Amino acid sequence: MTVDTSPRSTTFTYVEGDWFAGNPPLIGPTSHAMWLGSTVFDGARWFDGIAPDLDLHCQRINRSAANIGLKATMTAEEIERLALEGVKKFDGKTAIYIKPMYWAEHGQMGSIVAADPESTRFALCLFEAPMHTAKPSSLTLSPFRRPTPECAMTDAKTGSLYPNSGRMIIEARARGFDNALVRDMNGNVVETASSNVFMVKDGVVFTPAANRTFLAGITRARVMGLLREAGFEVREATLSVEDFMDADEIFQTGNYSKVVPVTRLDDVQLQEGPVTRRALELYMDWAKSSAKAAA
Repeated sequence: MTVDTSPRSTTFTYVEGDWFAGNPPLIGPTSHAMWLGSTVFDGARWFDGIAPDLDLHCQRINRSAANIGLKATMTAEEIERLALEGVKKFDGKTAIYIKPMYWAEHGQMGSIVAADPESTRFALCLFEAPMHTAKPSSLTLSPFRRPTPECAMTDAKTGSLYPNSGRMIIEARARGFDNALVRDMNGNVVETASSNVFMVKDGVVFTPAANRTFLAGITRARVMGLLREAGFEVREATLSVEDFMDADEIFQTGNYSKVVPVTRLDDVQLQEGPVTRRALELYMDWAKSSAKAAA
């Protein structure tokens, strides 16, 4: 049998003291992560010589590990240092995705379903991934819902949550949309299948209140703060599908593409509005000025 370990783009992975080019085989069929899904990850970005909020992403991966029952084996500062070391291996022309990961190799004795924290392993993977910032996106209401903390590990950025997101996107794309607007079990809008979501009505910016059913992201918090500093009224609120259908603007935020305008929600056509454009401008201005201040 031939094993294809070639990545889809230029990739470097750090594991157990060494850097490897490409996609090294790390998880075997008896690994707890492969068998029972004990994985957490985070994602930061490097582009145009900057890595906004890299420190916060490195801190969050360790919180995710603890929340899923793993043992963080690296400090946030060590992960950040390794990430910047890894960035230097690339040509600097294409944006990079920075992905620290933990997983369990074994289950606990007497209860193999539970991960053994002492078997936790760490890897840091960096790969080229072009930015799609400001590229318009379309949304449709998903028939699938976000779970509550009682039903899933929503307090961690764990890989086990993402098959649900995947089926949301597959279903949405089958109907001609890019992404899905997602509700919680009470029917309130919480995010999209892959990012946080904002709406604007009469100049006021709204985003779903963090209720532990979705990942209230680092970029989400950054954009909220920047808009408030710029004089916008920003409210976290319980929002319905009808609220979004009646919105003047809708945009998404997330680490992968930062700020993305929504120009269609089901049958409602939208324009990329001035608040959305300002949110992106504020974010990019902050990211570049922060990098200069740190230099």
